[in-house]
Amino acid sequence: MPVYKAPVEDVVFLLDDVLDIKKYNNLPGFEDVSADTISAILGEGAKLCEEVLQPLNAIGDREGCHRASDGTVTTPTGFKPAYESYRAGGWIGLPAPVEYGGLGLPAVLNSVMQEFISGANLAFGMYPGLTQGAIAALLEHGSQEQKNTFLPKMIAGEWTGTMNLTEPHCGTDLGLIRTRAAPRGDGSYSITGQKIFISAGEHDLAANIVHLVLARIEGAPAGTKGISLFVCPKYLVGPNGSLGARNALSCGKIEEKMGIHANATCVMNYEGATGYLIGEENRGLAAMFVMMNEARLAVGVQGLAMGEVAYQNAASHARERLQGRSLSGVKEADKPADPIIVHPDVRRILMTARALNEGGRALALATALQADIHRRSPDAAARQAADDRLGLMTPIVKAILTENGLQNAINSQQIFGGHGYIAEVGVEQFVRDARITLIYEGANGIQALDLVGRKLPRDGGRAMMAYLAELNGFLKAHDTDEALAPYVAPLKISAGHLQQATMWLMQNALAKPDNAGAASTDYLQLFGLVAMGHMWAQMAKAALARGEDALARNKLVTAKFFAARLLPETALRLARVSAGAGDVMAMPAEAF
Repeated sequence: MPVYKAPVEDVVFLLDDVLDIKKYNNLPGFEDVSADTISAILGEGAKLCEEVLQPLNAIGDREGCHRASDGTVTTPTGFKPAYESYRAGGWIGLPAPVEYGGLGLPAVLNSVMQEFISGANLAFGMYPGLTQGAIAALLEHGSQEQKNTFLPKMIAGEWTGTMNLTEPHCGTDLGLIRTRAAPRGDGSYSITGQKIFISAGEHDLAANIVHLVLARIEGAPAGTKGISLFVCPKYLVGPNGSLGARNALSCGKIEEKMGIHANATCVMNYEGATGYLIGEENRGLAAMFVMMNEARLAVGVQGLAMGEVAYQNAASHARERLQGRSLSGVKEADKPADPIIVHPDVRRILMTARALNEGGRALALATALQADIHRRSPDAAARQAADDRLGLMTPIVKAILTENGLQNAINSQQIFGGHGYIAEVGVEQFVRDARITLIYEGANGIQALDLVGRKLPRDGGRAMMAYLAELNGFLKAHDTDEALAPYVAPLKISAGHLQQATMWLMQNALAKPDNAGAASTDYLQLFGLVAMGHMWAQMAKAALARGEDALARNKLVTAKFFAARLLPETALRLARVSAGAGDVMAMPAEAF
């Protein structure tokens, strides 16, 4: 039976020792945030995830969701009381404004809880996670009436939320959407069309579901310039907040998926459903991007969570499984064989997973902290700098953490040998569940194109120049620090690779855009390795300052492993970036 232990101690180390969250206590919501309060809050969240949500993970995978003939959907056994416990704890409203019933706490703490809930039960976590994204979009672009109507119920978890983008004929290219919105003359619109892959589109966990739907108003311009965003509740809402008639929308089917069986991924049919415009006409994509960016960071954290839970189970198995003898001599003579944890290649797998998980967690939390600064700082320059960093890092966090999460799950499955392929052991579920994270909310190839094509050149490269300045400043400040040399010296080499790759793109991508496309994934991977290496160097610095406790010692060992065994991959990525698009594009299409 799989297990999960929320990494509370590691999170507190990151927030307190590495990111120094105390220095932000001048920001709203940060006033009383300390290591003790973080430990208390996250300790309660961890208990819920470990004791309530994790035991339902395998049950939900086996049972899945079921659609009745009337279109209603039932979630797996135990999900309704578990959701009520999660809702009653106030976790959905953790980062939401107090004025609408939220707790107003930092979004970085919410990112931590997203990891915990996903590690315990990914499919379950998608229900409140999507609600938080819808809350963010309404806060940013909804009218005051829409905020008053929907936010208190959603923040309380009484109602949930979704995002409806994809249609059968289009996914990434949203300019092709066909869902129509016809004005009714009373301020509402009639929404007609079909959306697919709608996570949590229909279920029995909440009294109402608030769908955010992209549609094209009749006569709107073609392409993405003619898309608007609408709020379409499952049940219409009366002036006093009471639920009225069922809206003309329904779940046509539940998709049969490789993983995340316990989340209702629906085909949603809109048949003249009543919808209300969010924001301005034909500006829906900009409004939806708030939700999409929230979701991209959250999906990165989902990938991290899957890599973490898989690692935990693999490490536990490796300590217990007896097979073979140590190459350097018998370690447990009283037993017929040594535990496989003694074998170097098993250690390689576990150390790789640990280094990527802990480096990815540090990068994710550092990025989430930028979201807090962007939203809460009174300093316009600080808000702008945080927004720049957030935009630059979002595609990296989404892609790197999900790629690593899946690979860690696959490698951890390998530790179990043939048992890892058997469903009753439970580890193969992590592989199946993790796989979707590389695809949804913008496939990772799209994230790489976004980084290279939009984020690097944006505002004259301001965000990238600021990041390189910070990175090089750190390297220069610690260039002569002998204690940090094992972490800083390799990072300096890889930082040089990142700068060379960036320069190559500047010189070769504009004249030949295929060069950018062919280099994008390797460039993102290179950047991600450097960004994690930067975080690992900061963690090593904090660990050295911390002293001789077990956490500090283990951090330094893992930091050295990352620097020596994983960071050198930047040289390979640089070679691929600078190879150009020639060989990639040379084969005629008909030859494939």
